[in-house]
Amino acid sequence: MKAGLQIPSFTWPGGAEAIGPTLARIARDADAAGFDSIWVMDHFFQIRSVGRPEEPMLEGWTTLGYLAANTQRARLGLMVGGVHYRQPALWVKAATTLDVLSGGRAWLGIGAAWNEQESRALGFPFPPLAERFELLEETLRIAHGMWDGERGSEAAFDGRHTHAGRLLNSPQSISRPRVPIMIGGGGERKTLRLVARYADATNVFGGPETIHHKYEVIREHCEAIGRDPDEIERSTLQTVRLALEPGQDGESPQQVVDRFGELADAGAQHVIFSVRDAWDPRTIELVGRDIIPALHALG
Repeated sequence: MKAGLQIPSFTWPGGAEAIGPTLARIARDADAAGFDSIWVMDHFFQIRSVGRPEEPMLEGWTTLGYLAANTQRARLGLMVGGVHYRQPALWVKAATTLDVLSGGRAWLGIGAAWNEQESRALGFPFPPLAERFELLEETLRIAHGMWDGERGSEAAFDGRHTHAGRLLNSPQSISRPRVPIMIGGGGERKTLRLVARYADATNVFGGPETIHHKYEVIREHCEAIGRDPDEIERSTLQTVRLALEPGQDGESPQQVVDRFGELADAGAQHVIFSVRDAWDPRTIELVGRDIIPALHALG
């Protein structure tokens, strides 16, 4: 089982001046500890499940570039990008740029988005959900076109929301046949159908029964179009609260391994998790020593 680190919060000791150095240290430590991937959210305000809107939040693609310069092996991505924040071809160009500059370590993580609050506050258009799904499918089709061959496709693209004259992409991604595409979300009629048709990975939430069901829905969608479902990596997003000291509230490393082992039994191949107090060097050290080797050993 692969292990990914999600960094959802930048509310760390030292204020804004310390965010850069702290993030660099976390990334270097996570890379050295054996994390297979590192992810940041694609939000402009902190989300309600993590903290207050006024808490620090960094723009996602810029942050990934910074992480690329401070890591050597882990793949990097957004968990997951909000499709309406950028034009379709910009999604592909940004992911390609990250892939080239990181030596072939980018993910394109993308979804239909949900946070209306930050969009309205900062002036981003927030189309109805049905339109966001249409835009998501157009973005995925453009991604496949731009990552085709040596420099993309000569063909034009004429969609409902996007009109492109030539899907040129130079330099082309180092990752071939393309930067892997992860679609986040568990909607069974639309999101998981798009996973089956366009994605290289899925990311869903929940416990073992829930994620197993979602993976089975993807399998059904794949069967309907004649695709091998095993081509799609099955990931899940989780949260860990490690106890760093005796008596502290939280899980032990073995409890985390046991919990994630149940997710592996349910079909998960890649568990991506945020961990409390990631800024504390003891946290990544403990995960790297007592959790990641056990996860990598899971079948």
